[in-house]
Amino acid sequence: MNHLVMRNLSDKNAMSEPVDPSPSTSKDGEGTSGTPSSSSPVKSHNSHALLVNMKQRGNPALKAVSNVPWEYDESILADYVMSPSSCALFLSIRYHNLNPDYIHDRLKLLGHRYQLRVLLVQVDTPEPHHALKHLTRICILANLTLVLAWSAEEAGRILETYKIFEHKPPDLIMERKESDPHAKLVNALTSIRSVNKTDASTLLTTFGSLKRLATAPKDTLGLCPGLGPQKANRLYNVLHQPFLKETSAKKSSKSK
Repeated sequence: MNHLVMRNLSDKNAMSEPVDPSPSTSKDGEGTSGTPSSSSPVKSHNSHALLVNMKQRGNPALKAVSNVPWEYDESILADYVMSPSSCALFLSIRYHNLNPDYIHDRLKLLGHRYQLRVLLVQVDTPEPHHALKHLTRICILANLTLVLAWSAEEAGRILETYKIFEHKPPDLIMERKESDPHAKLVNALTSIRSVNKTDASTLLTTFGSLKRLATAPKDTLGLCPGLGPQKANRLYNVLHQPFLKETSAKKSSKSK
């Protein structure tokens, strides 16, 4: 009951606030918060809540935020604040095509705040390529991370995921270095075009070492099961080409 009272007070105070130009199913500036749903903002006085700008009231993306608490905050300049060091601006391609200066005005207000600055773009037009090219250029110049969503639900899940992983280490997205020598050799051989992991394992098993493989004749390479003359020729050329490119001076001296 207290939750519904707080919700009603929040809605009344926000009726005079402008609605942000994002895909919305609301009318006359009224949000979707009038009806109880699983996406209702949870009032929180700690850092566990996703902070939402009042301008985002009525954005359908908030319906998809159900695994983390979220609350409106009139003091933030970004559309969403996921942590003290990360924020997000929301923009739809359709609105950007109609108001190309909008994102520039928002970035001027945001300044250089936050370490991670996400531009969350909802792709809602059939031909978004020109607009995305322009937004990519803006992101490079303004130190923004461009993230695309093809629906309001996906946009909400992206915001939710950023909040969930707020305190997680970056191990999940970092490249895992192979410690096994055999796995390293397999990865090296598969970097050669058309050589897959099965071919690489067969070659290492047949020749026993990279040295024997590198010194094997081309005809011998072609006898390996599944390799064939074309792969053998490509592998042989890669293993016998110089690591360093010859300079123009050396080429001219050889020609003389």
